[in-house]
Amino acid sequence: MGEIWGVLAAVLSSGLGGTSIGATRFVRHAVDPLAIGAFRFGLGFIFLLPIALIQGGKWPAQNDRAATAGLGLLFFGLFPILFNASLIFTTAARGALALSTLPLLTMMVGAALGVEPLTLRKTAGVFIATIGVAVALLSSLSSAPAGAWRGDALMVCAAFCMALYSVWSKPYIQRSGPIPFTTMGMGVGALFLVTVSAMSGSFEPVTAFGPPQWLAVIYLGLFGSALTFYLWAFALSRTTPTRVAISVTINPIAAALVGAMLLDEPIRWNLVVGLMAVLLGISIATSVSRPVARTQMSR
Repeated sequence: MGEIWGVLAAVLSSGLGGTSIGATRFVRHAVDPLAIGAFRFGLGFIFLLPIALIQGGKWPAQNDRAATAGLGLLFFGLFPILFNASLIFTTAARGALALSTLPLLTMMVGAALGVEPLTLRKTAGVFIATIGVAVALLSSLSSAPAGAWRGDALMVCAAFCMALYSVWSKPYIQRSGPIPFTTMGMGVGALFLVTVSAMSGSFEPVTAFGPPQWLAVIYLGLFGSALTFYLWAFALSRTTPTRVAISVTINPIAAALVGAMLLDEPIRWNLVVGLMAVLLGISIATSVSRPVARTQMSR
């Protein structure tokens, strides 16, 4: 049951993450990526902190605090800058599909660090899913904004940060709990983003915000930050990093729907075909049977 709850939490987290892409693109012309990240994770920290204090859970031990802070800077500092900057250049659906390289990157990072072994089926799934992402991204250049490839590349870099976080954070989450770990890491990342945003004048356009922009920012803080990343940490405490990362394939579906409803972005056949290939590849990769090395030795 623990595995099932972990996968369900990851799926819900990824669905909320997909809607956050649409909300981010909604406010991207009103304020810069630094300020969006500062609002998203600053508000997320404000929402999570009282819950963490009331819950009275175990905070990261002194020996774990430096690593927790470092992971917080990686995931809640660098990741949102890359994530938000990518959506300046590309569409919500393409950004979400680029983020769908996360399962592939997580498999590779997990294998490289000896956390999860590569298997023959997993390798085949990675190949199919990679082809699917390529079809979805490269075959739609005619309908993409000029320079969309820059946004796609930035989102893949963001996904790599998330893959490292997913693999490295699991033991710390298990020792302290999802809410205290997420709250502390998010607080460190938010402090970094707020400081840099204030120094660079990124908050100046906020004076022109209307109710729609404020609603979008509050949504990002409450649902796109506090709830999304608590669920992500909860999932990592219940199942493996790769199984958690696989759920991100829900992200493009939610992002494409939000983009179509709020931003009038088209949903074209190549996005559907690419997404189907990604889902097929990830499905194959999850049903792992034998490590690659063992298969090769048996031959």
